[in-house]
Amino acid sequence: MTATELRTVLDTAHSMRRGEWRGVKPLAGLSLALVFEKASLRTRTTFDVGMYQLGGHAIALSNTEIGLGTRERVSDVARNLERWVDGVMGRVYLQQTLHELADHAAIPVINGLSDMLHPAQLLADYQTIEQEFGPDLRGRRVVYIGDGNNLANSHIHMGILTGTDVTIVTPVGYEPNAGVLMDAVKAGVQVTLTHDLAAVEGADVLYTDVWISMGQEAEADIRRRAFRGYQVTPAMLETIAPHGIFLHCLPAHYGEETVPGATEHPKSRVFDQAENRLHAQKALLYHLMGEMRARW
Repeated sequence: MTATELRTVLDTAHSMRRGEWRGVKPLAGLSLALVFEKASLRTRTTFDVGMYQLGGHAIALSNTEIGLGTRERVSDVARNLERWVDGVMGRVYLQQTLHELADHAAIPVINGLSDMLHPAQLLADYQTIEQEFGPDLRGRRVVYIGDGNNLANSHIHMGILTGTDVTIVTPVGYEPNAGVLMDAVKAGVQVTLTHDLAAVEGADVLYTDVWISMGQEAEADIRRRAFRGYQVTPAMLETIAPHGIFLHCLPAHYGEETVPGATEHPKSRVFDQAENRLHAQKALLYHLMGEMRARW
């Protein structure tokens, strides 16, 4: 996305959250394939309900049914889906799978999660942040603590687009992707990378994610040892700015990256953030697929 496109999507998402699109069906007659290699609660529910509320239809396809790259080539799956549906959302293990789908399907392909990035989540995150601080986020301190994973990578990209001051606090050896960090350098944007937990102090937004993602279960014990001390607790939330908020994309592994007292803390906006997955993704679907309605 460009910064202008992001602004358009977020403005629409805010409007949808206010109920201004109730009863409007701009995607009537359109269908979205939901392709899942990884399990999902929020991604599946919000894309499915979002299509329904916009007048369209969603069909969920598990990897048992498709077998991306095993039962059938990814390129063949793409060429089939483009003949039947008007868009694809993929929640997959590898970023390359999404590139293959997009390269061979002449319809929009949305990243619902990959090993590299999680941009649909970040749309909801920044909608939530804007609800708290307004649309001009330049200079706001967003501090991400934990694994330098797809969420951390996408936070860096959002910092490039919005002008937020992004800090990644992570143990040695768990830093974000080097190519994503280079994206920030090329854009002339400063990203602070540190192992010092003191960087949390004074944050406008404190964000965390699980230490052990799906597919990393074999590393669980090693990761728990590496991330010891990086847990977001109510005490840590008292060190962020008085107006600061806490976000977590969920699911939470309580006792590891956070505790119930943090997600239920007065500074937590975790469940507003979860609600905004619906509104932000509806806005994305409308802007990606809405113009197709006239051609359908």
